[in-house]
Amino acid sequence: MPTFGVFSRRSLVPIRSALLAAALCPAGVALAGPEVLVLQHGEQATQLAVAELREQADVHFTFFDPYLADEVEVSGLVFRELLVEQFGAVPEQLTFSAWDDYEVTLSGWDDPNWILVTHHDGEPLSLRERGPVRLVERDYGDRDPDNLRNFNDWVWMIRSIEAH
Repeated sequence: MPTFGVFSRRSLVPIRSALLAAALCPAGVALAGPEVLVLQHGEQATQLAVAELREQADVHFTFFDPYLADEVEVSGLVFRELLVEQFGAVPEQLTFSAWDDYEVTLSGWDDPNWILVTHHDGEPLSLRERGPVRLVERDYGDRDPDNLRNFNDWVWMIRSIEAH
C-alpha cells in the first residue's frame, strides 16, 4: 500500500523562496520574451526592444515570399547596418536562436540585401507570423521560389543573435 505524506504549510516556504529568487535572478536576461531581441558578443549581452526596432523600420518593399507562395509587403531594417551599429563591424559568423528552438550559424552578412523584417502587410510581426523579427533577402535574384531549399538561410522567429 502506498505511503502518503502530510505536508505542513511551513514546509513549502523554502520552495516559495527559491521560486521567487529564481524569478528575480539576473539570469532573466536569457529568459527575455518576444518583445526583446538579445544580441550577444562574447560576455556582453544587449537587449533590443522589438518595439524600437519596429519604429526604426525604414525599408519597405513588396516581394514574393516563397514560404507563403504570395506577394507580401514587408518593413524592416538593413541588417548589415544594425550589425555595424551594435557590434562595430559585421561579424564573420552569427548564431541565430529562434523561438521554436531552431539554431543555426551562418556567415556572409556583409550584404545590404538582408533585411531584418519587423512588419508584414503593415502589421507588426508576432510569433504567429514567424516573428517577432525575421531575416529575408530583399532581392533573391534568379533563384526559383518554388524550390524552398534555395532559401535555407532565411531565419525567422529570431530570439537571439550571437556574434563570432
